[in-house]
Amino acid sequence: MASASDRNPIIIGGLPSQVPDFDPEETQEWLDSLDAAVDERGRERARYLMLRLIERARAKRVAVPEMRSTDYVNTIATKNEPFFPGNEEIERKILNATRWNAAVMVSRAQRPGIGVGGHIATFASSASLYDVGFNHFFRGKDAGDGGDQIFFQGHASPGVYARAYLLDRLSEAQLDGFRQEKSKAPHGLSSYPHPRSMPDFWEFPTVSMGLGPLGAIYQARMNRYMEARGIADTSGSHVWAYLGDGEMDEPESIGQLSIAAREGLDNLTFVVNCNLQRLDGPVRGNGKIIQELESQFRGAGWNVIKLVWDRTWDPLLAQDRDGLLVNKLNTTPDGQFQTYATETGAYIREHFFGDDQRLRKMVEDMTDDQILHLGRGGHDHKKIYAAYKAAKEHKGQPTVILAQTVKGWTLGPNFEGRNATHQMKKLTVDDLKMFRDRLHLPIPDKELESGAPPYYHPGPDSEEIQYMHDRRKALGGYVPTRVVRSKPLVLPGDKTYATLKKGTGQQQIATTMAFVRLLKDLMRDKEIGKRFVPIAPDEYRTFGMDSLFPSAKIYNPLGQQYESVDRELLLSYKESPTGQLLHDGITEAGCTASLIAAGSAYATHGEPLIPVYVFYSMFGFQRTGDQFWQMADQLARGFVLGATAGRTTLTGEGLQHADGHSQLLASTNPAAVAYDPAYAYEIAHIVEDGLRRMYGENSEDVFYYLTVYNEPIQHPAEPENVDVEGILKGLYRLKQGARGMIPAQIMASGVAVPWALEAQRILAEEWDVRADVWSATSWNELRKEAIAVEEHNLLHPEEEQRVPYVTSKLADAEGPKVAVSDWMRAVPDQIARWVPGTYQSLGADGFGFADTRGAARRFFHIDAQSVVVAVLTELARDGKVDRSVLKQAIDRYQLLDPAAAHPGTEGGDA
Repeated sequence: MASASDRNPIIIGGLPSQVPDFDPEETQEWLDSLDAAVDERGRERARYLMLRLIERARAKRVAVPEMRSTDYVNTIATKNEPFFPGNEEIERKILNATRWNAAVMVSRAQRPGIGVGGHIATFASSASLYDVGFNHFFRGKDAGDGGDQIFFQGHASPGVYARAYLLDRLSEAQLDGFRQEKSKAPHGLSSYPHPRSMPDFWEFPTVSMGLGPLGAIYQARMNRYMEARGIADTSGSHVWAYLGDGEMDEPESIGQLSIAAREGLDNLTFVVNCNLQRLDGPVRGNGKIIQELESQFRGAGWNVIKLVWDRTWDPLLAQDRDGLLVNKLNTTPDGQFQTYATETGAYIREHFFGDDQRLRKMVEDMTDDQILHLGRGGHDHKKIYAAYKAAKEHKGQPTVILAQTVKGWTLGPNFEGRNATHQMKKLTVDDLKMFRDRLHLPIPDKELESGAPPYYHPGPDSEEIQYMHDRRKALGGYVPTRVVRSKPLVLPGDKTYATLKKGTGQQQIATTMAFVRLLKDLMRDKEIGKRFVPIAPDEYRTFGMDSLFPSAKIYNPLGQQYESVDRELLLSYKESPTGQLLHDGITEAGCTASLIAAGSAYATHGEPLIPVYVFYSMFGFQRTGDQFWQMADQLARGFVLGATAGRTTLTGEGLQHADGHSQLLASTNPAAVAYDPAYAYEIAHIVEDGLRRMYGENSEDVFYYLTVYNEPIQHPAEPENVDVEGILKGLYRLKQGARGMIPAQIMASGVAVPWALEAQRILAEEWDVRADVWSATSWNELRKEAIAVEEHNLLHPEEEQRVPYVTSKLADAEGPKVAVSDWMRAVPDQIARWVPGTYQSLGADGFGFADTRGAARRFFHIDAQSVVVAVLTELARDGKVDRSVLKQAIDRYQLLDPAAAHPGTEGGDA
């Protein structure tokens, strides 16, 4: 880990326009020298001298401005390349076998009657980039630590499978089960890196493009966080992220580059496979994506290593005294280089070298075939090794390696560099023969001409396979491998939850604050307190979590090198290298990436962390829903808090802050255990159950999502003999009706429970209706359980048919059922199918707006008076009350006039 002094200073450049010149004569001498170099040796020589001076200045730790881009050549000079310790001949044979098996696996998956396809061109371009990593850099987990964390490019998964096959980690039957996870079970292989599908193999899901680079940055940061807090020794772990140049267009790919540089994450290397192609065409046909990315990464403070050309270019560049060749490389657009990858040597001689006599002279002794094979740096093992070694040894900055390759490399003229390459999945017999010949594989024609093409394995005792095993043994085991070494945690007892279960008496607090009180008590626990990782996007004070500042402190690897402006306050802002709170700034995407890295630490490093991510409810599942899916795939665990939830509780904020649908979005994620609690004691039971399910014996790969509110209410003490099972399963009877002759049922969740209780009172006092009130702590969990019951009944007709929990719970409840919440009606409507008798729901459908809570609820017709009318309406439908009372009730409560409603509770700042 680099020390603070090794990292970049705060100010890394800038022209000295306002700095006085204390020695004008010396300055003029330097300027005259530059003028002389230009006049006598030319601009190119002067440019070279200036670049060497800048290089020397940096070596002497003189802060000079960063250059946004450099020439279109390799960053590491040939003379500076280290000794390559591998056996290139054996590694070439290994790679050829891997290339063949990857392509054949996809081709076989596209055979008639199967047709599940796959992608072969991405791995074909990046195969050497991976092979050097596998043979020389990627650390495994056999040493008992987390090893390296490798974020494989999703579309390159066939190559990873093909290599695992050579190592006898996967069988031929498994390769033939590619993309047939159920029909070929237990031999099926997932299409992409999916830990949930293959929990002993893949570690990180990456194929949702842009999430891989984001996840890698925060994984590297989490490694440092865990080490700083003494939870795990991660000093030997390096994070590698393999990305595509087209993938870098995703905002998530580059949106958090600055945090990696700011925190000096030299344990992180991006390898961008610049094959110059997106899925359907060039990345920057008229531009140069490597130059563009170099500017972006340099500007963000990264160390940039360009790996553009292979060793065949070295002699040409060595004789480029006038810089003509470099200038030609600098000015040729990517679209043209893509064309060169598909053309002949004669074409390249004429169109690239042919427009200048001096360029033509450089290659006059070369054959067309030699010119054709002037290659890209991403296919040269020695060049790749030099780049990787430099990246690992660089201190103080993260490194990006920009490696130029050809998409579909070695697959033949029908694939290489073609715009349609990404979608091409099947090799013809002629393609296979050319491919085999290029790879020098001993496969006879007859095996290619009849049936599916065969896999190739040189034999377990061959020098290639023994070499592979030896290299992985030296590097600490096979990758990718996912291992869960963590043990169940010793969880807190009842005492920790006692405060919440007592209620708040006359004090009014929001459920957000109730949760924060519990979190503070949990963080004091001697067994698991240090494992909590609170995360918030620059809103700790919003959620009342600033009380954690003095004791837990905010994590910052540099500490707090300034005097806080609020240092005199009891709850002042405090940063520390060993801080517990992750304060990621205004970035829900970054916070969610931290959540995932922390939530999967139990597997990555064998040390469970308990992330607690608290955010504006509207900006959770809506804004970062794809990452929550990634979290589920990565089998991450933890607590997710949608604070300031509901469509009408966040009174002043308006449309874009009013969340009435995240519970519905959460229902689409199979790993999300979602609750909408009303009271503190409900939260206590839910959190206790979450800790048990995620961190106790027989732990489950789920995460808990709680929507909590900013509306202050009085929280009652836990009722005697409270129905804990009902709280956890999603529904329990909160309060029976005590007065009235006509029975009815009101079901409510979250902040709507007080409205239901008020409606219960009005119905009894004014309409002779005896309504029971039910707290629906989870509409989603009720639906999940009911679906599971229906599926069991469908497949086991000979057994006694099971009854969904919600059906049995309401079986004896008399009268119509009316559901109400601060969510759109689709949330409570999830259970409509299984509710016995008459069922009606009220909800906040439509856009939110800024107004008082009372006016908003009257507008959406979800307030207590609207609940009363809804119950009366259902009773009238059943003939229990006269329909004439409905108009009376609407007029009495002025339901059509939002201004007539009581403004409601104040407080609960946004």
